[in-house]
Amino acid sequence: MSTMWQGCLADTDYFETRSSGGHDYGVWVTTPPGYDPAATRVPVVYVLDGNWAVGLTAPLIVTQLDPMQPIQPYIQVSVGYAGEDAQHWDRLRNRDFVPPGEPIAQELVDAVELGYRTGARTREESDAYLAELRDTRADAFLRFLTAELHPRIERDYGTAATGHGLFGYSYGGLFGLYTWLTGCTLFDSIGAGSPGVAGADSQVFARLDEMGDDLPAARLHLTVNDRELLGDLGIYQRLATNTATVLHRLTARGGAVTGAVLRETHVTGLQASFLSYLRTCRAQ
Repeated sequence: MSTMWQGCLADTDYFETRSSGGHDYGVWVTTPPGYDPAATRVPVVYVLDGNWAVGLTAPLIVTQLDPMQPIQPYIQVSVGYAGEDAQHWDRLRNRDFVPPGEPIAQELVDAVELGYRTGARTREESDAYLAELRDTRADAFLRFLTAELHPRIERDYGTAATGHGLFGYSYGGLFGLYTWLTGCTLFDSIGAGSPGVAGADSQVFARLDEMGDDLPAARLHLTVNDRELLGDLGIYQRLATNTATVLHRLTARGGAVTGAVLRETHVTGLQASFLSYLRTCRAQ
């Protein structure tokens, strides 16, 4: 597949890899314009949901040349699914991004059922989507990123030793929040856009209670969309409300945590959330 992407995205390589858990991933690596690791090594920003996000986020690497608000140089590594799994990315992300044992909120079940009734998903697709939420393995996916993929990127692209970032949106945002809460030391900053904290019984709140005031050192940037807060679709309003609660609890403890409300919907907010993360956590 690598030849298919030549010329589609500037300065971008593509390869496929199989994790130790037997899952196939597609990886897009976008380097800064004129990047020469022999001259200057730069950190990596990992972006989740590569099958959807790479076209919206990888071209923004030109922000490193913005004369009005330059962003610190970085290599973007977009991680998605490969082979037959690529067409099922929207449900496989449930397995990879959601913490083990995370409760399935009734609002989410209702939203999936609404999608079936309106024809957005078939009955089979709806059942498969929910099935992936019954055995979630964000812990395994985090190990894949840090212990398997990152060493390869570090070796093949001559990256900096520190300063790496992670960005995820929706359930990818939940993964970002989960990664931050684990205290993972690979990432200096994490962007979590509209994180999928679907229920008040989420493990996120339990972990916050356990942590007390001992917060991770990495910077965390949370975003929500105003249409989520003000709309009438239950699941998105619940995500926004829970994210606001997480943000309030964290900023009250004085951690390196910031937030922003964007003028977007849940569907349109990915690119704006990524830009908000870059401007807040990676500006020069």
